[in-house]
Amino acid sequence: MKNKLTAIIFFLVSCIVVHAQNNDTLSTQPIILKTATGEIFGTLTLPTNNNKKGPVALIIAGSGPTDRDGNNMSMKNNSLKMLAEALSKQGIASLRYDKRGVAESRKSGKSELDLRFDDYVNDAKGWIDYLISNKQFSKVIVIGHSEGSLIGMIAAENKASFISVAGAGRSADLILKEQLSAQPKQIKDTCFAIIDSLKSGKTVDKVNPLLFSIFRPSVQPYMVSWFKHDPQMEIKNIKKKSLIIQGTKDIQVSLTDAELLNKANPKSKLLVIENMNHIFKIVEGDRQANMATYNNPTLPISQKMVDGIVEFIKMK
Repeated sequence: MKNKLTAIIFFLVSCIVVHAQNNDTLSTQPIILKTATGEIFGTLTLPTNNNKKGPVALIIAGSGPTDRDGNNMSMKNNSLKMLAEALSKQGIASLRYDKRGVAESRKSGKSELDLRFDDYVNDAKGWIDYLISNKQFSKVIVIGHSEGSLIGMIAAENKASFISVAGAGRSADLILKEQLSAQPKQIKDTCFAIIDSLKSGKTVDKVNPLLFSIFRPSVQPYMVSWFKHDPQMEIKNIKKKSLIIQGTKDIQVSLTDAELLNKANPKSKLLVIENMNHIFKIVEGDRQANMATYNNPTLPISQKMVDGIVEFIKMK
């Protein structure tokens, strides 16, 4: 049963050509990917000033309940929406979507016990296959943000070029250990033992209730499926060119992660953007100023990042 859940055949069920937005530089169309376990809703953004066959970027959001625009219930910054609009001004189409269980795609969400990391990867593969088969596009580029970087690099394989923005360069088990390293020794040792077990593919039946927020039994199968993926190994499988982008003011992902990804794939290029944070915004101040940008939907994203992405996409 589990294998059936993670080996889903995806197909496009409908593309509703209704302009939700239409201005001088872009038009948007709602689009739906139907899977065996629910519908995934997205937005196709098309430049209106270019009638020629052109490139299209698949934009994959990061972890948690982040929607296609880069927002969730506790923050609104419109980072991914701004990226799509900025690309359209340069004649580049894009498709961004709500992950299963999030926003408009919430009905496709599985129970926590049944959800696997590969479900997100298979959804991304479904979108890539659709874009490749769509004759209005000349090539597909996958742009993965944060956790979407790992999803995107696995899905891209030999089908698409790849751009990682603020993507981790280490497997999730190592990052989780780093985050827990400051805990008291007894708690740290207990957590590390659980992580090591999950890394080996074995769930843990008895978990201290104090640690349920991280290691509750229902989330452990997902963690097993997530921990098995090493970004440095996965990015080696990408046959086409890759771009690794990292900001120096990112308080969630380090420059070291970007350097590890870049080193792992000789075909990749590293772009470091001074003062850019995790959601593409430029920060001149301290940590408090950095956090304030997460809830500022009017603050623009880094133009240097946009220019780097456009140059990469248009490069032959």
